[in-house]
Amino acid sequence: MTKYAIIGAGPAGMNAIETIRRVDSEGTITLVSDEDPYARMALPYYLADDIPREQLATGSDDYFAKLKVETRFGSRVSSLDTGARSLTFDDGESLAFEKLLIATGSSPARAPIPGVDGANVHTLWTRADADAVLAGAGGDKPSVVLIGAGFIGLIVLNAMYKRGWRLTLIERETRILPRMLDRRGADAAEAWMRDRDIAVHTGCNVTEISGDERKRLALSNGTVIEADQVIVSTGIRPNLEFLDGADIERSADGVLLVDAHCESSVPGIYAAGDVAAGPNVLGGVKATHAIQTTAVDHGRVAGANMAGAEVEYDGSLAMNILDVAGLHMASFGEWSDDSDVTEVWAPARPVYRKLVWRGNRLAGAILIGPIEDTTMLTDVGMVKGLVQAQTDLASWKSYLQEKPWDLRRPYVASGTAAALLKRTVEGRPATPRGYTHEGRQPPNQRSPYHSDLVDTRPEGFENLPRTPTPGIYKS
Repeated sequence: MTKYAIIGAGPAGMNAIETIRRVDSEGTITLVSDEDPYARMALPYYLADDIPREQLATGSDDYFAKLKVETRFGSRVSSLDTGARSLTFDDGESLAFEKLLIATGSSPARAPIPGVDGANVHTLWTRADADAVLAGAGGDKPSVVLIGAGFIGLIVLNAMYKRGWRLTLIERETRILPRMLDRRGADAAEAWMRDRDIAVHTGCNVTEISGDERKRLALSNGTVIEADQVIVSTGIRPNLEFLDGADIERSADGVLLVDAHCESSVPGIYAAGDVAAGPNVLGGVKATHAIQTTAVDHGRVAGANMAGAEVEYDGSLAMNILDVAGLHMASFGEWSDDSDVTEVWAPARPVYRKLVWRGNRLAGAILIGPIEDTTMLTDVGMVKGLVQAQTDLASWKSYLQEKPWDLRRPYVASGTAAALLKRTVEGRPATPRGYTHEGRQPPNQRSPYHSDLVDTRPEGFENLPRTPTPGIYKS
């Protein structure tokens, strides 16, 4: 009977547990985490008052009992002995294991700003952080300064925008979202936010935060800003301090290098999520994609292999999808490569599309626009599929270069959808997670647009001749 240990109750750890149990119903599983499990990515929805606090939970006592999982919540691992196959906790206790998954995630890295540890200055990384921000909001429209305009900072900003708070954004780089958008995309997003009374300062640093209750921020360009609260979002660092001295191979960034089984350089020790650098679907060096989808995939692959199933991971894809004040933005893959690109730019809406080519294949893309020009068109999903499947588009490349707004024909005609349907992470159909809040199932409510699509369907539609479309219905 195998002894499994999982460090971390985030999406990687939780999916690993369920995957292990599908393969091995008898082995012992111990889950170690300094917090009880909840969805960190759902914190902005709680902050925006879209969901209640209790709906953040991703597990319960009954859930873990059903899976026969022993939990050690509130514990931290202080060291790992790879030779003895044991963990030591901060209280001095130890735990022996045969198979180990390290899925400890990351923590916010605070910039070294004088006053950054003062009152009403927060990160927004934990449930306690969100509680503190809400408790200190005061009034109907508190003023908030966000330091750092990366992906996480903009998610937090959008939640506060929904509440109608007065917002200021500060970014030391010369553009917002520097690891998600190019210059044109960032300029469009900045203009959109300013039009909605969100102040944006780029290319400057915060040199000091002062004041007790009311905060005063001095910027390197001489500007002084006052606010009720400050949110710091200036990067993340992997939670791997307990591995100091452990003989496990790491990347130049300090995370654990893993193979296609999500196994580290030490047999039987696996890593997943923000702390792992693994196969990249676009090839090249192993990559760390600190996003929810990669953590879920890593957890499932690691769990399957820990339990004895032979599963190989195709690789993760760099991707970010973001809504800021109604402007939807998405980027995939190698979007920063400008050697062979196709672009559409309509500043009035604004709508921006950038397709990045590597030969006849899409290596990356950026899509920006109001929801009806992006997400509602399913174009985001199709362009992601084309990048992820690495479809050879052949003559469809010239078609997309001429008509980059029409992704449907190339997507269908190239067989990309059919190719993606054959792919699975574990070699089996995916199943929903075993825990939902209060046992609820996702709502299945038809939108007002459903009848427009169904009721206007002509009689005998299936028997109608198809419109001739290049490449479709041809062998």
